[in-house]
Amino acid sequence: MSVTSLEDAQLEPGRGKTREIDPKSEKPTSMTLMAWKKFMSNPFAVAGAIVLLFFVAIAVFAKYIAPYDPAAIDMLKSSLPAGSPGHPLGTDELGRDILSRLIYSSQVSLSVGFSVAFISVVIGTIIGSISGYFGSWIDTIFMRLVDVMNSIPTLFLNILVLAIFGAKFSYMIMILSFTSWMGSARLVRGTFLQLREMQYVEAAKAIGVSSWGIIGRHLLRNATAPIIVNATLMVGGAILAESGLSYLGLGVQLPDTSWGLMLSNAQQFMLVDPTQALYPGACIFIVVLAVNFIGDGIRDAFDPRKKEKIPRRRMRQWRENFLKSEI
Repeated sequence: MSVTSLEDAQLEPGRGKTREIDPKSEKPTSMTLMAWKKFMSNPFAVAGAIVLLFFVAIAVFAKYIAPYDPAAIDMLKSSLPAGSPGHPLGTDELGRDILSRLIYSSQVSLSVGFSVAFISVVIGTIIGSISGYFGSWIDTIFMRLVDVMNSIPTLFLNILVLAIFGAKFSYMIMILSFTSWMGSARLVRGTFLQLREMQYVEAAKAIGVSSWGIIGRHLLRNATAPIIVNATLMVGGAILAESGLSYLGLGVQLPDTSWGLMLSNAQQFMLVDPTQALYPGACIFIVVLAVNFIGDGIRDAFDPRKKEKIPRRRMRQWRENFLKSEI
């Protein structure tokens, strides 16, 4: 290309001034950075992340934030209303501080939510990736296993296992994880069925990359977005499942506490003091809603078909520049 043609290529259309080329502006934006910008532009997702981080911080520093021991009983201060001196949210029928119990309950509820989501996603990802990549009889066996697990009533199975082996924290996490991995397996399998037909997979096979190398280095990386979205949504489901089991008396046992256990203890005082059930119920509702907002935000951020909205101010500037041009 000649110097004259290069100078002409740099001329701004409709004007005689040369356009300065910034090499940094020509650098492509990474997918992770684009997803981060889309996520931060979603007000609901950002609000959900802030709320979830707030509850996580409370759970981590519960020992320093809670004003009282959540298991401390003081019958002289039983059933105090909200706003009582030293007890902002009041006390329960045994004189235990409700605010302290809410703070310590966040540790159990969030621990169950994140633990169950992590274990379920790991199990589902392993089974789904093997089934989706290799196919054939392996896919048949794994998918029939998923069908069998989906046909079992999970609530009945959870109650049966916890009633037989005891309502321990570790048992509850294991049984909830055992009955929650099927959705992740189907999601990963469907994603792998599409990705394994891509040209880069054929190229990797042609140069001698092993099947496990293709799964770990290529396919899993491209399936990360739906896996992360599914994991965030499973956190809310696990919190609700733990709350339901604790409400039935098969979850966390005293002296430990959780939001579901607080709901169970408050059901007999609904007509006398409904606020005892209002506080833990509100915490469950807010956390699950925040997690769902985060999951929706991540899904939209990694979806290439979801275009980022252009601000009205930028659209107005582009319209004014276009009208001022001589084209």
